[in-house]
Amino acid sequence: MATISENLPTTASRSPFQKWWDRTINTRAAYTYLIPAFVVMGLITFYPLFFQVWMSFTDYNIKSLNPKAPAYEAPKYVGFQNYLDIFPKELKIGPVTIPFFGTDKLSAKVQNFSFPRLLFFNLWWTFSNVPIHVIAGVLIAVLLNVKGLWFKRFYRAIYILPIIIPTLVIATVWRNMFDQDSGAINQAMASVGQLFGVASPVFRIRWLDQIAPPIPWLLPGMSLPLSYYALLITNIWLGWPFMTIVATGALQSIPADLYEAASIDGASPVQQFFAITVPLIRPAMVPAAMYGIIMTFNLFNLIYMMSGGGPLRQTQILVTTAYDLVNGNRLYGMAAAFSIIVFFVLLGLTLLTNQFTKATERYDV
Repeated sequence: MATISENLPTTASRSPFQKWWDRTINTRAAYTYLIPAFVVMGLITFYPLFFQVWMSFTDYNIKSLNPKAPAYEAPKYVGFQNYLDIFPKELKIGPVTIPFFGTDKLSAKVQNFSFPRLLFFNLWWTFSNVPIHVIAGVLIAVLLNVKGLWFKRFYRAIYILPIIIPTLVIATVWRNMFDQDSGAINQAMASVGQLFGVASPVFRIRWLDQIAPPIPWLLPGMSLPLSYYALLITNIWLGWPFMTIVATGALQSIPADLYEAASIDGASPVQQFFAITVPLIRPAMVPAAMYGIIMTFNLFNLIYMMSGGGPLRQTQILVTTAYDLVNGNRLYGMAAAFSIIVFFVLLGLTLLTNQFTKATERYDV
């Protein structure tokens, strides 16, 4: 036994490499499992991202797609010119005109394009939808959480339908419902109008094509066409169920003893809602609202399939414009720069919203 132990290497006699090899065995095992995922992510995610950043600094166009084509033109480096062409020369805020650093050349290539208006509408579209989603979702969750309510499970199964149905299907159905001649919305309004002696032609409303704003004073300096309200109605129907699901889960975690104690102290249901329900569901609803902001800000399918950004690009948002720059105008370098701008706009919006809402702060119970 003594002879065997003499032949084994001692800790002091082992090389530094052998010590490192033994010490990092768990780390190397972890990287062994992660490397395939890194390779796949690099090919399908990181490489396209870096390639897009490179494209944004070139005049990449349709002739630059195929290097083997006879008419191939190698993309040329243009620096920040694509970014400057997107931004305007000046900003108009009411009667005041402020000089800006852009060249506004993209508006000459794309009809009715205005980046300030596009950005403002995208922000207005986002923040006019999400608060309604959150408020409606919470109120419906509270109503469905009432004890003794009949068919509670049935109602909860029904309101999940907008989530599981593809957005393309929803957009197509609602577009047909808002049709001027045979849409269900106009027909329903005409049926109600007949009861009061109003002629049917009055309700042949051009929901998706009317250019004149129905409420001119709502946003001075920027008109909101009727298609905006059609999109708003559709997205409210699409957005509140998710908020209801989140609020329902949060409500289940609130102890019933708190409401019983509040009732004994004489608190009304409204007081209980604002003093108990709202503070305790806030940790769940704030991240859900942040998620809703991001999804609504980039809600491509609904807008593209319902209004197509019309009329006259008045309901275009940033992501639909980037899509048009690629597929409609074939301005690949400009579209890449535009997408980079969208990324930083959304990043800034997320950080700013998080700063005000404290969505990622820790809640100690």
